[in-house]
Amino acid sequence: MAQAETTIDVLIVGAGLSGIGAAAHLTMQCPNKSYAIVEQRADMGGTWDLFRYPGIRSDSDMHTLGYRFKPWLHEKTIADGPSIHEYVHETADEYGISPHIHFGHKVISANWSSADARWHITAKAVDGGAERHFAARFLFMCAGYYDYDQGYKPDFAGEGDFGGQIIHPQHWPKDLDYAGKKVTVIGSGATAVTIVPVMAQQGAQVTMLQRSPTYMVSRPAIDPFSKFVRKIMPEKLAYALTRWRNINMQRFTYWYARRNPAKLGERLVNMAREALPASVDVDTHFVPKYGPWEQRLCLIPDSDMFTAITEGKAEVVTDHIDHFTKTGIQLKSGKHIESDIIVTATGLNLVTMGKTAISVDGKAVNFGEHFNYKGVMFNDIPNFASVFGYINASWTLKTDIVADYVCRLLWKMDDKNALVATPVLDDPDMPKLPFVTDFSSGYFARSFDTLPKNGDRHPWRVLQNYAAEKKILTQDPIDDGVMVFSAPHFVGSHHADSETLIAAE
Repeated sequence: MAQAETTIDVLIVGAGLSGIGAAAHLTMQCPNKSYAIVEQRADMGGTWDLFRYPGIRSDSDMHTLGYRFKPWLHEKTIADGPSIHEYVHETADEYGISPHIHFGHKVISANWSSADARWHITAKAVDGGAERHFAARFLFMCAGYYDYDQGYKPDFAGEGDFGGQIIHPQHWPKDLDYAGKKVTVIGSGATAVTIVPVMAQQGAQVTMLQRSPTYMVSRPAIDPFSKFVRKIMPEKLAYALTRWRNINMQRFTYWYARRNPAKLGERLVNMAREALPASVDVDTHFVPKYGPWEQRLCLIPDSDMFTAITEGKAEVVTDHIDHFTKTGIQLKSGKHIESDIIVTATGLNLVTMGKTAISVDGKAVNFGEHFNYKGVMFNDIPNFASVFGYINASWTLKTDIVADYVCRLLWKMDDKNALVATPVLDDPDMPKLPFVTDFSSGYFARSFDTLPKNGDRHPWRVLQNYAAEKKILTQDPIDDGVMVFSAPHFVGSHHADSETLIAAE
């Protein structure tokens, strides 16, 4: 039996890093607003609750993946999954967020009703129990960017013939015994380079099978700069300084990669060459066919991947799969890889808005036909914001400034006595440009049609530039002539045919 509709100011979808961060910002900046969070899992943490594969860790430093307002106090800067999960819980406890979370419910639909200027949201209980219904004045999507139900896995010929286990990292079996086993990890991205050295150190003989190489860069798991400044400064100041430094290092590295890809690529390959024994064919296995930051760089803490290879506990094979056999994988080169376990670290399925069916006055929204507005909202969709983090920096950098913008917008709506805020596109001929450019990762390439589009000018572009977007979202005027504020006229419980447009100041 469905429960009665709960009315709130803001509904947040998702209780991962983004959702908990958004709730903390609302608590700090908009204490006059009521909110609720709907989370399909039984616990908060999102990615850091879902993934349980060996060695699960951040692929960014925690001074930038952590929240601006909550210092990361663990010693390791490249943090393991359980520590990040604990950090999310600590944040929720410190800001009184946990009582606002409705666990075990998946938001399946959200319809904006102009009749009462509210989003009407339906959340389905994952255990088959009662649905929950919400009426929210503002909808804040923090559901991440990939499908929690199913990771991406190509169909491999002969899979049914394989006599061992085939595992996708997104669905790692509990207590898997792989010590002494021959393990083949298919893939060369962040997940693969995390799994390989850990399984190797824990007794498996591991082969990483890749179609093409990825740039790998080693950084200390414990940041020497952070360690030093924490000794001489208060924790908050040390965290802020390290965060500022690392943000700017990320920006410089990306800027340099775009302007001097050959030089940076050569430097990264030489670093790998220096870390690996002469017997390793670096040119074959560690020289990508693309420039740095056309895909994310693979961060490896303390050279653990290179160490596993040097010690003979892991190897890299660059080849194409022909088919699976009973005992392993037959490659197109004629080589056969004997395997007891095959791990398909082949990527994610990117989804839009957590697979929620979004509609406006009953008409389904196809986000592939809408433009990003300041990287936060979308043209002609009222009272709606979404977090999609950076591809060239830490995800949470975007979370903080998007939450800042949403809080500023809510205050502006109050100041103007407006119930509705809608970014209105007045150019029907705006060219539909890709959500991201110069980024070749497969999960984006497979999802172009469903992703929101970029326009050819501000404010209809996602810049992938933290410094520029921080200014736009935290300092530039909310009332910019593109955002239209309105206050519908109500007669009793019914909506009149007209509404008041509130002029820009």
